[in-house]
Amino acid sequence: MPKIKICGLKRLEDIYAVNEYKPDYIGFVFAGKKRCISPELAYELKQNLDKSIKAVGVFVNAEVEFILKLVESGAIDAIQLHGDEDNEYIKELRSKTSAPIIKAVRVKSAEDILVSENIQCDYLLLDTYADNAYGGTGETFDWNIIPKISKPFFLAGGLTSENIAIATKVNPYCLDISSGVETDGFKDKTKIEKAIKIVRSV
Repeated sequence: MPKIKICGLKRLEDIYAVNEYKPDYIGFVFAGKKRCISPELAYELKQNLDKSIKAVGVFVNAEVEFILKLVESGAIDAIQLHGDEDNEYIKELRSKTSAPIIKAVRVKSAEDILVSENIQCDYLLLDTYADNAYGGTGETFDWNIIPKISKPFFLAGGLTSENIAIATKVNPYCLDISSGVETDGFKDKTKIEKAIKIVRSV
């Protein structure tokens, strides 16, 4: 059974909802506009998060020191890199923190995934490619092109209650859902409950 991550939490009521249904991970976004939150808010939300749930910070080409401050403050437990960060960048991060590192791959072909196995991260995150965005498109990609890889991966991009059961069949380590559990741009407790129950029943 894959793990599940609810990404893009912004409000205390989002925290209360996940505390009730207990996904394995939640995501705080520190990039873009739509779901971006401040370090101060992330820290406040994390203080109210159930201790069994790991908080992942999502970054796009951020300064290493900015990430480290969030890890050191306890606001996040893991680091998700969603930009153009390379192995040198990851090496620098690794020299300064033991927090797990997830590297997003914007997938156009199976080759993109195979090449990404050389990235010195703990997990990959396979997301839908878009010319003008680093993720958060709400669109799926063709999961049939995912090759056998040794590195555990998160699967993201357009996941909803309607397709999440099918997504489990490609053997992801974790299913990463964001817009699929929202209504009018805000996390929806009922949709969170439904998605988690589907994954846990597979």
